[in-house]
Amino acid sequence: MSIERLDKGARMSEAVIHGNTVYLAGQVAEGPDVESQTKAVLASIDSLLARAGTDKSRILTATIWLSDIKNFAGMNSVWDSWVDKDNPPARATSEGKLAAPQFLVEIIVVAARG
Repeated sequence: MSIERLDKGARMSEAVIHGNTVYLAGQVAEGPDVESQTKAVLASIDSLLARAGTDKSRILTATIWLSDIKNFAGMNSVWDSWVDKDNPPARATSEGKLAAPQFLVEIIVVAARG
């Protein structure tokens, strides 16, 4: 089975497709608050999934990292308006130190396609 990589760099690829499974790298965005960052991250996820031949209704699992768990409600307010209500993924959310201090949220998804 072949492996396809989108936006391949020296360190990582933004997406890896193996068979009918799409693995996205953690998506982050800059912005003044967790809501704007979450909107931008979810837009990136939508774009990458479309390029991989799938969409948010096919997300199997999502892992969400918050730099501060106090931002949980703000992130959820954006997530809840975006997620496919008929096909919500398995999800975990945790607090952790992200790659740079300006990042408030990072989201990683695995999706099916085909």
